[in-house]
Amino acid sequence: MPAPNTQRNDRTHTAIAAVREVYADLAARPIERNCVRLTECCQFRHTGCTPWLTDAEAVLAVKAFRAAGRTRLTEPPDGSCPMLDARSGRCVIYADRPFACRTHFCEAAGGPYARREVLDLIRRLEAISTEMGGEGPRPIASALARYM
Repeated sequence: MPAPNTQRNDRTHTAIAAVREVYADLAARPIERNCVRLTECCQFRHTGCTPWLTDAEAVLAVKAFRAAGRTRLTEPPDGSCPMLDARSGRCVIYADRPFACRTHFCEAAGGPYARREVLDLIRRLEAISTEMGGEGPRPIASALARYM
C-alpha cells in the first residue's frame, strides 16, 4: 500500500492534469474572446468582483506561482489580484490562471461567458476538487493561502 504522502501527491498530480484539461476544453470552445492582458479585471477593489477558485484550481495556481519563483503570497494594498507582479502589473500565472479569470467579467476581452455555456466545465472543476478532498470554491486569496 502506498504511503499517505504518495497518495496525496498522486491525487494532486491527477487533479492538476484534470484542471488543465478543463482549461483546454474551454479554450477549444467557439466562444469569441480575446484577452489582451489589460489587467483591469484584476483590480478587485475597483471592479467589485473577486474570482472564486476550487481547491484543484488553487493547487494549480500555487504550483504556477512557485514555478515563477514566488514563495510568499501577499494581498496588495490596492485591492488587486495577489497574482499580479508588483513591478510589471502582469499576471505571473497567466497560462494557469483560474477558470473565473478566463470567463468572468472583463469587457475588453468580450464580456462574461454565459453560465449555460460553461456550466459543464464548472461542474467538472467542482468534481475534481471533491475527488481531492476539497471543500468548495472560495475567494482567490483564501483559496491560494490554503495551499501556500
